[in-house]
Amino acid sequence: MTEENKVLERESIGLRVLWMVIFAIVWQLAEIVLAVVVIVQLGYRLFYGAPSGSLQGFGDSLSQYLQQIGRFGTFNSEEKPWPFADWPAPRAPEDNEPHSIPPAPHPVRDEEPKL
Repeated sequence: MTEENKVLERESIGLRVLWMVIFAIVWQLAEIVLAVVVIVQLGYRLFYGAPSGSLQGFGDSLSQYLQQIGRFGTFNSEEKPWPFADWPAPRAPEDNEPHSIPPAPHPVRDEEPKL
């Protein structure tokens, strides 16, 4: 290996270490957000009897994002997580159907207003 290649490799690993430190900090913040989502989802489930669909989707995306950070940090992937890649798309829930609110009935508008 030439001296120039060694210098480039050291610069490359130095930059990767910097990104790993930044993503470790992001991991800690995302972990807190995920814990809040878990607690709110539990309360929602206890109150409505079914989980929130929007929280299910966000929680799944966030957990996939944490997986991407872990894969990058452990050298299992060279692809940097969001914002360098797309935010992970939520997958369909496996067991629980989300809570849904039916649309409110609209009054009939065919009648003339009564005076």
